[in-house]
Amino acid sequence: PNAAGIGTDVSRDALAAARGNAGRLGVAARTEFAICDFGAALTGGFDLVVSNPPYIASADIGTLSPEVRHDPRSALDGGADGLDCYRTIAGQAPGLLKPNGGLVVELGIGQEPAVATLFRAAGLIPSPARLDLLGIPRALPARVATMTP
Repeated sequence: PNAAGIGTDVSRDALAAARGNAGRLGVAARTEFAICDFGAALTGGFDLVVSNPPYIASADIGTLSPEVRHDPRSALDGGADGLDCYRTIAGQAPGLLKPNGGLVVELGIGQEPAVATLFRAAGLIPSPARLDLLGIPRALPARVATMTP
């Protein structure tokens, strides 16, 4: 009950839907929303950052099932290799998180090794991914690397 959050998106429509959801769930007083690319409009000091970024490789979007393809392309398209948004997140997360703060991102199938490598290169310490109900690595947690004396 003491948690507060800020939701970000590049889509005004997505943020409007999120505001409506926050109101229906009774958490509107503890939420804020910002239109930006991931955390670009935010300043640091977060305990936790969670993201479900676009992670489908551009060339694979046409092969998705119809129930997935109805989403806006911007919500799906992760660039040529599906990793564009993870690169952005890796670059922004260290400056957004408190020491020992956490990051969790949703993964596409087979992306755990590449995303973990991007995170390590940015000074984050990834943990093993959490599996979905089919046993597919789906959520990758990471922490900010902190120096010890």
